[in-house]
Amino acid sequence: MTKEELRAELERQANRFKNIYGGEVITYAAQPDPERKPWRKKPSILDQAFQQELERIEKERSEQNTSNSEFDA
Repeated sequence: MTKEELRAELERQANRFKNIYGGEVITYAAQPDPERKPWRKKPSILDQAFQQELERIEKERSEQNTSNSEFDA
């Protein structure tokens, strides 16, 4: 069955449905393809260790700043 034959058959069925059964034929636009998410690198063990070290250093600095501000008062 070619595309033209298929289109003709679908048109015939839609007309029959409308005329005989009094139904309404609704056609929908094709759904767009989902957007592709950008590829993201999974963090390696070294990346995770580096991030933990940065967090530890930031925590130490914030603790140092709070202890220094207590003496300033």
